Amino acid sequence: MTSPVTITREIDARGSYCPGPLMELIRGIRSAQEDEVIAVISSDSGSRTDIPLWVQKTGNELIAVEDVEGGAARFIVRKRMRK
Repeated sequence: MTSPVTITREIDARGSYCPGPLMELIRGIRSAQEDEVIAVISSDSGSRTDIPLWVQKTGNELIAVEDVEGGAARFIVRKRMRK
């Protein structure tokens, strides 16, 4: 059984177009401490590709992608330190 995830900060980037939601997430991750969890909500369809790729590339952890009302997606990301 896994423990529930506590989101430290949630960013609502609905209505922002590529690369806006990703840039908001990057700012959030940069200001976060290791293991903090940031969520970003995006209505831009490109985020469904861009955000997971960026998370993987940077060594952070994509905890979940959730569908949100109105066709948006909520990306939940844990900051990990690069090794």
